[in-house]
Amino acid sequence: MKIHEYQAKEILRKYNVPVPKGFPVFTPEEAVKVAKEELGGSVWVVKAQIHAGGRGKGGGVKVAKSLHEVYEYSKAILGMTLVTHQTGPEGQVVKRLLVEQGINIEKELYIGITLDRAISKNVLMASTEGGMEIEKVAEESPEKIIKETIEPSLGLRPHQARKIAFALGLSGVQHKNAVNFLLAFYKAYDATDASLAEINPLVVTKEGDVMALDAKMNFDDNALYRHRDIMEYRDIDEEDPLEVEASRYNLNYIKLDGNVGCMVNGAGLAMGTMDIIKLAGGEPANFLDVGGGANKETVANGFKIILSDPNVKAILINIFGGIVRCDRVAEGVINAAKEIDINLPIVVRLEGTNAKEAREMLAKSGLSLIPASTLADAAEKITRVLAANN
Repeated sequence: MKIHEYQAKEILRKYNVPVPKGFPVFTPEEAVKVAKEELGGSVWVVKAQIHAGGRGKGGGVKVAKSLHEVYEYSKAILGMTLVTHQTGPEGQVVKRLLVEQGINIEKELYIGITLDRAISKNVLMASTEGGMEIEKVAEESPEKIIKETIEPSLGLRPHQARKIAFALGLSGVQHKNAVNFLLAFYKAYDATDASLAEINPLVVTKEGDVMALDAKMNFDDNALYRHRDIMEYRDIDEEDPLEVEASRYNLNYIKLDGNVGCMVNGAGLAMGTMDIIKLAGGEPANFLDVGGGANKETVANGFKIILSDPNVKAILINIFGGIVRCDRVAEGVINAAKEIDINLPIVVRLEGTNAKEAREMLAKSGLSLIPASTLADAAEKITRVLAANN
């Protein structure tokens, strides 16, 4: 699950991670009131709040030097469709802002923590190239990224934090404050079961303070039951409507950019199915794992969600009956077909528990289906019908 910058900063504050003073607002009038009455000063930052990076380059971050500018910038940003390298060309509509105090910046750095799945350990990454896209730094100047592996049983140790602070070129009070920042930052990451915590930029002020000028946190969905307070941060306006609908039925669904709708059971089989579709020359439109506990209603709802994507031009059903029986999947497809007019080609591959019964059910359903014997056969047939329909 992703959250907004201001929400991430609320979490960081709870763990004594220094962040600028700021407040979320939803209207230009609120922005002016916050700047004048809550923040004070003469410089403020007005920041669009969407679940994507690169907001500054897209025009979603403005420095205001008067209350009039606070109002005008807020008015211009609210409601705009902000396009960044992470939103895609369709962009994201801005529905809320963060208004913050201006900071006297001396240096901009980068700090991030995430899980390195190759070694099953968290890794703290740092760079002197703050404010830049870290992917670009990794590609063009990988030597500028410092990494420190964190032992799960120990957490981030003080000597590791000191090592990172020295590598960032900090000394004196800046070094001391950076060490304290890093230790608190890791504690926030670890205690909330985050899957990613990123500060870009981490700033050092001319007064020697170290604080998170920006903040991004993503969370492991499987651990959210332990963090009801974080679950309340969910903003479904920032999520794909089909993914939101799928979550209501406990379906593992992710919308992609292709035109082949996929219904599969098991995450590994789903990934393999998408790979072989691409190898055959097609493009998957989604990841959909109906899971082992799927019933006919779950499958029917998943099928409806696939059909709700206007980009889908053909559907591939690939089920290996183990925990979930093939006849249960077939019943769900038939039930969905009774409610929705299906005029797309559907390739079906069923193997495993009750596969024979499922094939008979589908054959008698009146649906126009294309049977496949193997996964490779299914992928070839789905790309063939797509080519024929283009």
